[in-house]
Amino acid sequence: MKENYLQEMFTLEGKVALVTGAGRGIGQVVARDLARAGADIAIFSRSGADETVKLIESEGGKAVSIIADCTKEDAVREGMKKILEVYGKLDIVVNNAGVCYHKGIFEASVEEFRECLDINLTGEYIVAREAARVMIDLGIPGSIINIASISGRIVNIPQNQAAYNASKAGVMHMTRSLAVELVDHNIRVNSISPGYIATPMSVDPNFVEPELLEAWKPLMPMHRMAKPDELCGAIIWLASGASSYTNGVDIVIDGLYTAI
Repeated sequence: MKENYLQEMFTLEGKVALVTGAGRGIGQVVARDLARAGADIAIFSRSGADETVKLIESEGGKAVSIIADCTKEDAVREGMKKILEVYGKLDIVVNNAGVCYHKGIFEASVEEFRECLDINLTGEYIVAREAARVMIDLGIPGSIINIASISGRIVNIPQNQAAYNASKAGVMHMTRSLAVELVDHNIRVNSISPGYIATPMSVDPNFVEPELLEAWKPLMPMHRMAKPDELCGAIIWLASGASSYTNGVDIVIDGLYTAI
């Protein structure tokens, strides 16, 4: 067997990856693991991601935090310019920034509905579009990975969250649409749909009602939430040359949650 075969197949050495919303949670773990796979990291965050940068640099990686609101076109364009100033190119995007409200139709305001769509869907569209411009201009065969959710496929219970579910369903179909639109530019666009992931947003009582946590447990065939790093294998695969013929696909990572 050829030595280092798997390393050559999955390596991200020499690649530059942008991860949005990587100041904490899933984004922070993804950024760190992409760096471990060899990529240089750029982070878009509304409040900065200095802690994530320090984690990556402590392990010998390279990272830069860029203040950018992904829902604002001008901010994203300026962020792309900064990436080019620091690294000179962009190969990979992980569109991770998101928000969720556990509110029903009579509780959620129209402003909250619009915010969910704006951050979860419009923000991913803007980042994907501006990243594609950079990749096309530089002739880079890029990989754009959008974070969708099982909530784009099912209606979660017992919580009401129509705004979030609608936004993630939009992400899935937008992913397929962009994959077809960008294929002739050698840019692949895929998504992953996580189930319940153990992050502060989903386990901290300050973010999630304890009764919801108890209600979710018996619905999980694997009897636990996923750890954020259990998403990273699929993301690294989609970012690497190993997935060169995978395009317009949504990968469900939910521990069987939607299988029954």
